[in-house]
Order: sequence, then C-alpha cells, then structure tokens
Amino acid sequence: MTANQAHQALAQDEVVDICRDLIRIDTTNRGDHSGPGERQAAEYVAGLLAEVGLEPVILESHPKRASVVARVSGRDGARPGLLVHGHLDVVPASAPDWQRDPFAGEIARGCVWGRGAIDMKDMDAMILAVVRQRLREGRAAGRDLVLAFTADEEAGGTWGARWLVDSHPGLFEGVTEAVGEVGGFSITLGDRRAYLLQTAEKGMAWLRLTANGRAGHGSMIQPDNAVTELAEAVARLGRHEWPVRLIPSVRALLEGVSQTLGIEFDPDDPGQALTKVGPISRIIGATLTNTVNPTVLRAGYKVNVVPQTATADVDGRFLPGYEEEFLAELDRVLGPGVTREFIHRDIALETTADGDLYDAMTGALLAEDPGAQVIPYCLSGGTDAKSFSRLGMRCFGFTPLRLPHELDFSGMFHGTDERVPVNGLQFGVRVLDRFLDRC
Repeated sequence: MTANQAHQALAQDEVVDICRDLIRIDTTNRGDHSGPGERQAAEYVAGLLAEVGLEPVILESHPKRASVVARVSGRDGARPGLLVHGHLDVVPASAPDWQRDPFAGEIARGCVWGRGAIDMKDMDAMILAVVRQRLREGRAAGRDLVLAFTADEEAGGTWGARWLVDSHPGLFEGVTEAVGEVGGFSITLGDRRAYLLQTAEKGMAWLRLTANGRAGHGSMIQPDNAVTELAEAVARLGRHEWPVRLIPSVRALLEGVSQTLGIEFDPDDPGQALTKVGPISRIIGATLTNTVNPTVLRAGYKVNVVPQTATADVDGRFLPGYEEEFLAELDRVLGPGVTREFIHRDIALETTADGDLYDAMTGALLAEDPGAQVIPYCLSGGTDAKSFSRLGMRCFGFTPLRLPHELDFSGMFHGTDERVPVNGLQFGVRVLDRFLDRC
C-alpha cells in the first residue's frame, strides 16, 4: 500500500459513519422556518472540525437556521483561496412512501439510505472525512481552503449562502474559486464511464401567477371566472414547447457523449444523443431549453362560491444568457389576463471547461478511473454557487461519485428511496483527497 492509499483508507473508514450521522439529524427545509432547522447538524459539523484543530464558526441567520464556516491554511498562503461547500438542509420526506426510514441512515444492499444521501450529505461527509484525515497527518492543500456548510439551499439559500455572502463576506476574503454540488458523478456510455463536471447551471424564476375575476354564486353563469382564466393559462404554460438553445456547456456535453458513443453530433437534432445516456437524460434534456412546471394551485373556499382570485405557483428555469427571452415568452404564453410576481429569483451561471482547477478535478478523477472520460455539463437546477459567484468566485459542481449504471441518479434528487453506494462514497473520498493535492 502506498502512502497516498494509506491516507485515503483512513478517511474511507470514516466517511460512511459521518454520512449516516448527518442523515439521522433531521434538517428538513419546508421553505419557511417551520422545520427543525440546521443548528444540530451545524454543531455536529463544527465539533468534527474542532476535534482536528480548526476554529469553525456557527452563524445563525434566524433561530435554528445555522451555517458553519472554517478556514484551513494551505502550503502557499499567497495564492487565492478555494471554497469547498455543501448544504446541510434537505427537502421533506414522507416515511410511508419509502422502503426504509428516510432519517435512519441504514446500510442496505451496499448503499447508505436516507434523505440527503445524494443531496447532499454525501459530499458534506466526504469533505469532513478528507479534511479531518489530512489535518491529522499534517498534509495541507496547495492553498488556503474555506469550508462552508450552509443552511437553506433547498429553498434558494436566502437564509444560508446568500445571507453569508451579504452579511459576512469577510469570511471568504481572498477566495476566487469554488467547488460544490452537482458534478463529478459517473454515467455509463456503452461500455465506458464518463464523469460529468458541472460548468453551468440554470437560473431560477419561481413565480406566483394570479388571475382575478368576479366573485359570485356557483349556480349562476360566470363568464369572468378567475379559476377558468388561470387554469387555461397554466395549461398553456405547462404544455408550451420552448425553443432549443445550445449554450456552450450543453453543446460540449452532447459532443462528448456523441464522440464516446461513436455517433455523429447533429446540432439540428441535439436530442438524439439523449436516448443513449439513460435516466440522466431528464437532467440533460432540461438544459436544452428554458422550462416551466406548474406546481401549486390555490382558489376558492366553498364549492358554491366562485372566487374572485385564483393563484398558481410555477417553477421556471432559464439558461445562462436567456433570462430576458424567457420572461418575454412566459408573458406571451400567459396572456393579458394573468399577472406574475417572483417568489424567488436568481441568476444563471456558466464558466469555461478549462484552467488549473478544472484540470485538477479532471486529473483526480482519471487517476482513480483511468479509462474514463470527463465531460462538462449544465445542471438543470440551482445551487449555492449562485450566491458565492456574487463575490467574484468561479464556481464548479464537483461531488465525485462512481455509480453503478443501474442506479437512477437523477431520480435520487428529491425522490423516494434516496441512497448512495458505500463504494461510491469511498471513491469520492479518494478523488477529493487527490484533488486537494492538485488544487
């Protein structure tokens, strides 16, 4: 066993236990302050960091809504720092819908099961296991690291990363680059693995749509009906076919997939390659266009009363560079009878697939899986990178996982029976350790 393998083996022993412990701490985020919050998880994380000599700070944006930040000195303090971040909150989980208790952190069929196993207490555990082992052994990264474990990412980061950036920017002084979720995971293309590194993510436009009409008795003819007006607009929006817009990250992904599979990339038919990539096509396909999904409807209070107002919430996502086009087309499809207001709005991001940090991520992955290919991609959702980019950081998604081809990785996000392979976690530890040597 080489010295590097010995270092990694110790962290691999710990990462599974840390992941399970974090899953057992319920940090459900319902989009308000009604959940348990992240305070208990933040104290657990801070304790693990303090054990190895760091001085983490716990910061509350609201009672129980806590984030943790710590700085780790690197070999060359004159170099710009690197942020390594993960979020502590999770979306709700209904236990009766799961095969196993979503907050038990059980190990079964070679996986750690539970809410957050993929999104994203797996990465939190990797960061903690690797950093703890490196500090025990006195192995510094090439430059200073800032570790951030945030609250509220699942509701847009208002009480987590955004609050940290606005209220405590000094914690990130000198940091120019960042890595977080969702990238560095494997997909199977024919008989070869490829790892997708996130270089872009769509912007967020969570909107409330409102239609107003004339209130009245349900037994009478009511042509000015708010429910009808809204329902027709929501149906148009939900079925609308948005035009394809190939941003550089998506084009690079589709070209890479086509090259690996030995097929010709056709920019006029970019969806052709999607049929070859399995379930991850749901994420990739959503990055070919802007998208809107209706999610919540509200109207009325009694069956025989026509309400004056009806509302709908919709989840809109726009590609980098296409926000204005998205909003203009949205208004055209909605028509004049429906107004809109933002529930939450945030930017889209895109960087280039090059530079020393990109090379360090690629090199670390290929050192563990030499026959694989690394391809950039765009995430259909959003992450805390949106907030950290406001401090001028160049942001990537890098949560390394080697996954079995039969695992529906995209289905793990916000779905039932979320789980992460134990050997995937251990692979991630090895890659992350190599990455910190190279970064």
